Formats: sequence, C-alpha cells, structure tokens
Amino acid sequence: MAETPATPSADDLASRAAGTHIVVIGGGVGGLIAARECAKVGMRVTLLEAADAVGGAIRRTELDGVGLDAGAESYATRGGHVRALLQELGLGDRIVAPAAGGAWLAGIPGIGAAPLPVGGLLGIPSNPFQEDVRRVIGWSGAWRAYLDRVRPPLTIGHQLSLGRLVASRMGAKVRDRLVAPVTTGVYSASPDDVDVDVAAPGLNAALTRVGSLSGAVMALRQDGAARKTPGAAVEGLIGGMGAVLDALLEDLARFDAEVRTATRVEQVARDGDGWRVTSRSRPEATADDADDESEPADLVEEFDADAVIVATDEGTARVLLADAVPALAASMAGAAVVAPEIEVVTLLLDAPVLDAAPRGTGVLTVPGSHIAKALTHSTAKWDWVREAAGGRHVVRVSFGAQGEPAATAELDDDAAAQLALSEASALLGVPLAPSALIAAHRARYVQAQPASIIGAGERRDAARAAVQDVPGLAAVGAWLAGTGLAQVLPDAKGESDRLRHALLFA
Repeated sequence: MAETPATPSADDLASRAAGTHIVVIGGGVGGLIAARECAKVGMRVTLLEAADAVGGAIRRTELDGVGLDAGAESYATRGGHVRALLQELGLGDRIVAPAAGGAWLAGIPGIGAAPLPVGGLLGIPSNPFQEDVRRVIGWSGAWRAYLDRVRPPLTIGHQLSLGRLVASRMGAKVRDRLVAPVTTGVYSASPDDVDVDVAAPGLNAALTRVGSLSGAVMALRQDGAARKTPGAAVEGLIGGMGAVLDALLEDLARFDAEVRTATRVEQVARDGDGWRVTSRSRPEATADDADDESEPADLVEEFDADAVIVATDEGTARVLLADAVPALAASMAGAAVVAPEIEVVTLLLDAPVLDAAPRGTGVLTVPGSHIAKALTHSTAKWDWVREAAGGRHVVRVSFGAQGEPAATAELDDDAAAQLALSEASALLGVPLAPSALIAAHRARYVQAQPASIIGAGERRDAARAAVQDVPGLAAVGAWLAGTGLAQVLPDAKGESDRLRHALLFA
C-alpha cells in the first residue's frame, strides 16, 4: 500500500516558494491579481505587459484637470468578490453606489425615447401592461406579449437563444425594443446570439414551472435570482476605478514582484521541466542617445520560469500557446474568435442644459436606430464625478458591438469627439453646440467575446481544460472567465491557487 506523501512543513513551503519563479504575461486586472496571489506567498514573480501601462479595461484620463475613468467605471456586486478585494486593499471607504435615477431607451419607433421600464429582467417585462412598458411597445405590443400567459410552456427541452425565446413568447417588439438594447449594452451582442442559461440562469426552469415568461421573470425577481444577472447591481469608487491599479501595484512592490511595461512577449516555450519566455522591448532613451539619430535596437530578453500564467486577450493567448498547448486549437471546433471592438469617447462639456439630467443616468439604444450603442451621463450617475467636474458635465459615448465595428474606428480623435458630441445631443434630446466641448478622450478596446454567446461556454471550458492539462501553466482573463471584475477576479484567484498548489505540494 502506497504511503501518503507527508505534508510539507511551513519552512519547506517557504523555501519552495522562494525558489519558484512565475512569469505572468499581461498586466490587466486578471494578470495583476494572479501576480499578487503568487507573490504574496513568497514566489518570485515577473509580470510582463506589452502596453505602456498596466490596467487593461481599467483606464483613466484627465480632462481639463478632472481625473476620470476612461474604461470600466464600475463593477457588478454579485458574489461579493470585488468588494472583498477592495476592503483588503484598503479601499473600502471609497466604495459608492450610483445615484438614483434610471436609464432611458432611445430610438423607439414612433416615440423616440422613453425611460427604461422597471421591474424586468434583461428587458423582459413581468407585466406587459405596465405603463412604462406599454409606452415603449404600444398597445399592440402589450397584447401580443400577453399571449405569453396563455401559450403552453416548453416542457421538452428549452430554448437556447434569448432572442428567439422572447420573440416566440412575447413578440418581436419586446425583443427588439426592450431586450435588444439591454443585451447590446451589457454584452455587446444581439439577443438572438445570447444563451438564456448564461445570461439569465434559472429563467428556462422558471418558465416551465410557472407557465409563462413574464411569470418566470416575476418569480426570479421575487426570490432574488434577478440580482445574479450581469449588470443588475453595480458599485464604483470615489476617484475612479484606477485606484485598484495603484493598490495592486503597491502590493506587488511590497512583495518584491517585478512589473515591466512596454515589454511584448513573443514566444512561450517548454524548457525541460520549466518554461522559457522571450520578450521584446524598446530600451529607454538616455542622455547619450540625444545626438544619435539612429533607432536604438530592440531589447530581446529570455526569462526562465518554473510556471507561466497567460493573462492576455484570447487572440494573443492562442498565438503564444499554439506550440505549447496543441489541444488549444481543437477547443475552437472550427469557430472563429469574434471579439467586439469597442470605443468609448469621454466628453467634458460646458452644458448647463444637462443640469436637469434629461435622460437620467444614461441611454441605451434600440439597435439600428443610432450610431452609438449607449451613453452614460457620468455626472448624473456618480456624485463624485459631479463634484470633481465643478459644474461641468461628463458624458461617455460607446460605439461598436458584436459584428458591428465602432463608427469612430477610422476617424481621428477630433472627428471622433465631434461624432460623440453629435450622438450625445441626439441621445440626450438636447442641443449641444460644438462650443460646449471642453475636452475629450477616446479609448479603444478589443472586448472578450461575451461569455453569454451561444456555444461560448463549451469552447471556453475546452480551452481551460487544454491549458490545465499542461503542467506549470495557467491562463486567466475575460476570454475564459467572462467580462467584468466580478468574473475575472475570482477566476484569476482560483487559477493562481491551483497553480501554486501544484508547484508547492508536488
């Protein structure tokens, strides 16, 4: 009978950790969390980020002296994972909820704009005759949606597509005018491509149990399940989400982790029982280079590591791991990586006409009705932004979605700002003259393919399994965990813990 290996002592574990080198590729939040989890147990960590700064989807800018989020401005509260980390990082006293005041819908045929109805789930109403619902879909849409109450429920199997389920039960107007603006805003995806069981867990089961889609929405809201829906409840930080980056970097410095920016990894290869990571970076200019007109040669370096954590976007990860993880290519099963390209243009405006917050905290658009997909009136949504802006207004305009390139993609920064200003005027329903624009900032993202897309879950599970089968390797990030801190954070911690355990207890 084989003997059970003895558990290493605390001293043995500390010694093993100190002798273990981890290379983390990618400095988004997933990479920073993974690096911190390894560094805090004493492992030697080197983080390599291709961009000039870490952060990924968390970015910041300063417009005429006002510090603002240029990327993610909030996090979903579900699971409590992000709040727990913020408390651990000493940021608990900066956590804030958005101001009261709902969003609006724009581009509604016949009426233009109206408040987003309350009491629904991903736009699906629990009562189609509710006044704010009827205002959007009209009497004909309300009566068509009511047929859901008398149609038999699905009892054999269930519908995968959220859009097809809603259209078949409650009609096209509910899908197109209520659900599509929400899924486009939250997932950057058409409702027809969204998996019901991922976007609204329990909805199919509740439909079968209750007998109608509207009744299922009401049941989920009553038992609190609606709060688990992505985007259902959010919080932010006074001063912006960039404070998370500062706190994580401070911790990494305290744990003696090395963070290198402007360092692009070109190859990840097996080297015996370990790994070799090859990077390329531009050397910093010195005083001796002032009179030298030639371009300095790139600095190519190799890092030997006991383990590697890849925390990049999906396309980069698949290229880097193509040789080391041959099974990763098979996980796509012939499907293409379709990642939405998003641009967010942040505007600082001198526009007293916005003092009354004419469209609440923001606007979602009926797909096809406007060039922009969504707008956030930040000075109406966040008290700290309103105070920092000093009587001016901050508006964020989003462009691009799944299969729909951002309209600003081919424009220069000035033209993109003017287009965003024009769209803001249309979406907010007020005139905004060019002279109202004080400053603008444009941020471009390649968003991970939404986890809610039909079939994405299976492909991601296969990719994760392929990576985990290779000793000394882990992959984290939105393309595996789903978008948003509430999903990326626990996934990065879990994968880091798995890798640490394998290295220290082997």
